[in-house]
Amino acid sequence: MLQLTDVDIMQFVGQYGWPLIRIGALFMAMPIIGTRIVSVRVRVVLAVAVTLIVVPLLPPLPAVAGLSLQSLMIVVQQVLIGLAMGFVLQVVFQLFVLGGQFIAMKMGLGFASMNDPANGVVVTVVSQYYLILTTLLFLSVNGHLVVIEVLVESFNTLPIAATGLTAQHFFELADLGAWMFTRATLIALPVLTSLLVVNLAFGVMSRAAPQMNVFAVGFPITLILGLLLMWLSLVSFLPNYQLFIGEGFAFLHQLAGTR
Repeated sequence: MLQLTDVDIMQFVGQYGWPLIRIGALFMAMPIIGTRIVSVRVRVVLAVAVTLIVVPLLPPLPAVAGLSLQSLMIVVQQVLIGLAMGFVLQVVFQLFVLGGQFIAMKMGLGFASMNDPANGVVVTVVSQYYLILTTLLFLSVNGHLVVIEVLVESFNTLPIAATGLTAQHFFELADLGAWMFTRATLIALPVLTSLLVVNLAFGVMSRAAPQMNVFAVGFPITLILGLLLMWLSLVSFLPNYQLFIGEGFAFLHQLAGTR
């Protein structure tokens, strides 16, 4: 008759439970899978499925008592590692949303907002358009598989232990805010510069002909030119996406210590 002791049970729970926590935290925080469109039940099933595949590939896990302070610290570290990796991916996606916000505010579409079903917030239609493009490109190049590959490699570079991310990692995560704003400005810069010239021209027109209603004439022209410039700037969207997604994955590898 098979007899299981408390040590055997806790070892089995730790063997599958700790990797499940890191994988589940990533799936709850990352784009696409972590959005509101994907139900929590589906995310849990995906996390369990990936855990069952990953566990045989993991290095030996530490022998720690289940109800101890060290076990609690291990759980906290796994949650932080998963959330940090998901946060990096969220920043990469949100820089395109922010670039769309810059363009929409400049061309007069700041009032044209819609509810984002993925994140549950209100964004401009331009940002939603860029977010859809980014999501489709991410899936088309198998970005989700690259994320899972980095996740599996992270168990070797950041093994399951009471120590994991350091203060330097959190400072680097905070620096991603500046990186996001600079890259979003680069996306919107061609359209912003062109519309600035258009607005300067309308300023000159208002000085030359004060009786003309510049707002009534300038708003539709600015809107049409903004849409035209967006269409023309799509040529550079793919190179920008490849550059920014490459930088995002480079930081993800740096965070996980896989490169």
